[in-house]
Amino acid sequence: MAKNGTGKAHLRSEFLSQGVEWMPHRALMFATGVSRSQIGQPMIGIASSFTDLIPGHVEMRSLERFIERGVAAGGGSPFVFGIPGICDGIAMGHSGMSYSLPSRELIADMVESICNGHALDGVVLLTNCDKITPGMLMAAARMNIPAIVITAGPMLTGRMSCPGPMEGKRLDLVKDTFEAWIQYERGQITREEMVDLETNACPGVGSCQGLYTANTMACLTETLGMSLTGCGTALAASGKKKRLAYETGCRAVELVRRGLRPRDILTRNAFLNAVRVDMALGGSSNSVLHLTAIAREAGIALDLGIFDELSRTTPQVISLRPGGDNFMEDMEAAGGIPAVLNVLAPKLKSSPTVNGVDILEVAARHRPIQIEYLIETDPATKQTISHKRTVIRSLADPVRAEGGIAILKGNLAPNGGVIKASGVDLSLHRFSGRALCYNSEKEVMTAIRSLPKLLGKSGNLVLVTRYVGPRGGPGMPEMLSPTAALAGYPNEIKNRVALVTDGRFSGGTRGPCVGHVAPEAAVGGAIALVRNGDVIEIDIPARSLSVRVSEAELAKRRKAWKPAVTRKLSGYLARYARMIGDASIGATYPD
Repeated sequence: MAKNGTGKAHLRSEFLSQGVEWMPHRALMFATGVSRSQIGQPMIGIASSFTDLIPGHVEMRSLERFIERGVAAGGGSPFVFGIPGICDGIAMGHSGMSYSLPSRELIADMVESICNGHALDGVVLLTNCDKITPGMLMAAARMNIPAIVITAGPMLTGRMSCPGPMEGKRLDLVKDTFEAWIQYERGQITREEMVDLETNACPGVGSCQGLYTANTMACLTETLGMSLTGCGTALAASGKKKRLAYETGCRAVELVRRGLRPRDILTRNAFLNAVRVDMALGGSSNSVLHLTAIAREAGIALDLGIFDELSRTTPQVISLRPGGDNFMEDMEAAGGIPAVLNVLAPKLKSSPTVNGVDILEVAARHRPIQIEYLIETDPATKQTISHKRTVIRSLADPVRAEGGIAILKGNLAPNGGVIKASGVDLSLHRFSGRALCYNSEKEVMTAIRSLPKLLGKSGNLVLVTRYVGPRGGPGMPEMLSPTAALAGYPNEIKNRVALVTDGRFSGGTRGPCVGHVAPEAAVGGAIALVRNGDVIEIDIPARSLSVRVSEAELAKRRKAWKPAVTRKLSGYLARYARMIGDASIGATYPD
């Protein structure tokens, strides 16, 4: 906010109290219940993505109240307005998924439109899930009015209840439902176990329990400095989350008074820190799309090469679902993002935060906490012994020597492809196989159901799914269903199969699955030129993704290429497909 010469920040809403010509505007404000004493106070919007449709958002009505109290206590006037949300889990595997990533652009546009249309002085961004958090951050960077984010928090783990070998097992949505149905079809689990899994995997409100896209973005929002310390992992419906909501409301007013804006916080150093933390966490591959898009709105170039460069020099210090056995509640108990920052402090750069302190100071104030757990030692007496376990590891003793995400390039992906290396067994970091090409998620799902027959007795397969990129999808649909179905097979099958696509994968993806391949098939990228039987090579250590076909042959195929898929689109998706850019620039609108 610009200063007005008195040392105070100039309020965008100041016109309401300036003269008789603004009487109609004041009259309309009074009609909403605003009192005369509130005219002249900072007007703070609360952009809430509350909806009954998403488990991570159903508790937001409560958080709205605490934010309102905080804004009022800070001397501001709160105004709640609604922002839509799509649950990727519910949209997964059908036409609804084409709307998920495009909704990010709508969310950014809506927040911008309401805040600027009503000349709000500042905004609290209440969010939680996959595209909603980055969409709101994009709006904050674009508008550059004082803004602060509060994410609604992760869900508690579920518990298996039916008698049997899995009784009492901790559950999460992705690993224990999306990967379980193929096991049921193959007779690996009983119907009773399947029903138990689907009933108990999600015990209540919150974002999915592992380090999937929603929780990855919550953690990175805190790292960027755009939410209060501890917000990223504070559990949904907890007292801590409500206290953070209240303090967020208070802080929003203070940001307006100090004139501290998002671009003061979203510095280049902030994005480098976020990428570094992302690598250390082993976060969702979708974070590459979202951090790139947010940085573009902040006027900062965040090349894919930066992700790879920092991944090579950042050890992974925690192992969370889907690649590990820890859950978000374990990370929260171990100190959350502040503890991770403490471990990574030697590799972090100075950057301000909405707390009013530097991110390095936040790192210095916290440390990892060992979690206590109990082991039953005597069935007769039920006597237990207390043990400690380390969830957040040190730089000297990491989970992996390198970060969780790798950027692959080669003749199949000149502009890059993304793989969640932390979810790939080391034995599969170099993989080659013959291509089988499909032009939709439905086609590749049918193939995965028949994998034992397709594989035969020798050789590996690379299932290529194309025409599902930002334009071709449209909307670059997330394909958790194929990767989860593949993960449900025994090792002797799934370790012989890789997936390559110009679409994207869920944060829950495991195995040799390369997404974001660019340029995409719909614009004639090399992935459109692959033929059945071509040998595709994935080399994570060498950061390479290539098809074993000569340049002369690729040029010949390119000359003869015509789109294999032409979709009849209307409405928003038609506009989106016409305008959207490459995955390598975050699937945003080109300049």
